[in-house]
Amino acid sequence: MAHEVEEIQDKEFGKNWVTSSRFLFYVTVFTFLAFVGGCSYSVYKSQYQGKPKVEIPTSTQYTPVYK
Repeated sequence: MAHEVEEIQDKEFGKNWVTSSRFLFYVTVFTFLAFVGGCSYSVYKSQYQGKPKVEIPTSTQYTPVYK
């Protein structure tokens, strides 16, 4: 019975630091990749759309034209 308890404790998250550190490493890697992917997608969605067509009044140009 004691041997079975030791096997269960070896598999427990809080008791076995090797298993827990491996799990935390993979969670950290996944979180980092999700963050980078989300930021990249956000930058892609808000990309530069090009120069807009702006109408400039003729009285404010370098050589103004008055009525």
